Amino acid sequence: MGQPDTRHDIAIIGGGNAALCAAITAAEAGAKVIILEAAPKEYRGGNSRHTRNFRCKHEAPLSVLVDSYGEEEYFDDLLQVTGGRTDEALARMVIRQSEECLPWMEAHGVHFQPSLSGTLSLARTNAFFMGGGKSLVNAYYRTAAALGVEVHYNAPVSHVALDGNRVTRVDYDLDGERRSIAPRAVIVASGGFQADIDWLADAWGPPARNFLIRGTPYNRGTVLRDLLDQGVSSVGDPTQCHAVAIDGRAPKYDGGIVTRLDCVPFSIVVNKDGQRFYDEGEDVWPKRYAIWGRLVAAQPDQVGYAIIDAKSANLFMPTVFPPIKADSLPELAEKMGLPVGAFMATVEEFNAACGDASGFKPMEKDGVATSGIEPAKTNWARPITEAPFYGYSLRTGVTFTYLGLKVDEKAQCRTESGPIENLWAAGETMAGSILGKGYLAGFGMSIGTVFGRIAGAEAAQHVQ
Repeated sequence: MGQPDTRHDIAIIGGGNAALCAAITAAEAGAKVIILEAAPKEYRGGNSRHTRNFRCKHEAPLSVLVDSYGEEEYFDDLLQVTGGRTDEALARMVIRQSEECLPWMEAHGVHFQPSLSGTLSLARTNAFFMGGGKSLVNAYYRTAAALGVEVHYNAPVSHVALDGNRVTRVDYDLDGERRSIAPRAVIVASGGFQADIDWLADAWGPPARNFLIRGTPYNRGTVLRDLLDQGVSSVGDPTQCHAVAIDGRAPKYDGGIVTRLDCVPFSIVVNKDGQRFYDEGEDVWPKRYAIWGRLVAAQPDQVGYAIIDAKSANLFMPTVFPPIKADSLPELAEKMGLPVGAFMATVEEFNAACGDASGFKPMEKDGVATSGIEPAKTNWARPITEAPFYGYSLRTGVTFTYLGLKVDEKAQCRTESGPIENLWAAGETMAGSILGKGYLAGFGMSIGTVFGRIAGAEAAQHVQ
């Protein structure tokens, strides 16, 4: 392998949003930066390729965002989905800094568009990327190239060598050849471990082998495990993750955001035994959609089925795969492999529990609820009666895991003996520092952008 390459000030491990924000910030501060991206060029960008939007605080209309979305409301929304399992100081820092991030993003090539129809009133809270996450990633790579950032693709990192409180070397593979570099600073932005099914199964047990990985197959947690094994402080629960209910026909890896199903609030959801198991009307998807992956994971064979009728067929974002369609409910049950008798009993009990639906409002919680059944449906409860009927299979789709590297407000990593003087982390690999459980739509991009910029600035200051 020879002597390590010492030409670069900063090595950034990973190639998604957080890595790119760090690279651009550091390069603008005068540092010589190299990005080591495990994926090939056509799949660069990690899970950021699949994102659509960025959750942003603002006190007045800002770019495509309307009205205002203050710190307290933003933080309250976060508390609702995390159940209080968050580092308040770090969370509030992300929320406050998100407001200055949006114009920074625009200045570095990202374009925004008004919120998409069917996304349940996000025009105030979430700024949507024109062209989606892939356009954002491409814009950042163009900006990074113009700043002289060097990028190696197909370059998975195998080891980050620690000597006391310093990183001394980074080992990686490139074109089948083992290479080594000795940068003056390192930023880890290589995501979680969700693509390593064995690691998922160690954390969750055998049911995890039935999970689908909606994000990149390259986030295997190699660098995370390597650093944790060397005593770098961790944060988060290995069983906690961003897990949503996705179309059961999605591929094992990299299905992306298009495989998510937004029909749940307007449906009843049953397991393979034809039984309902949770309140489908608890809240609108930006706040509660991420709980459904865990709910489905707890069901037999880790599968669920969302059932709607003709009244609800056009109330949510179109799906990438067409639903199973039938002219009667028994026919739908047969097509979906559900026990007809148990399924029909569930539907009939639900229909009988529905009351006056005249207050139905699909774009907000409407209080149109069932009565006398458990679990109740507390909003959007209308009987499933109008043919044709539609069904979707649901599987647990994991986006990213929350076990990660513990960081402080400067994005710096540490061991029990103190800070590691030249190691920082940003993005999904440290998001567990803020997200104890649950997820808020667009918040991952907020964390990655804020902490990527902080890590880039701190690393550049260190090498200077």
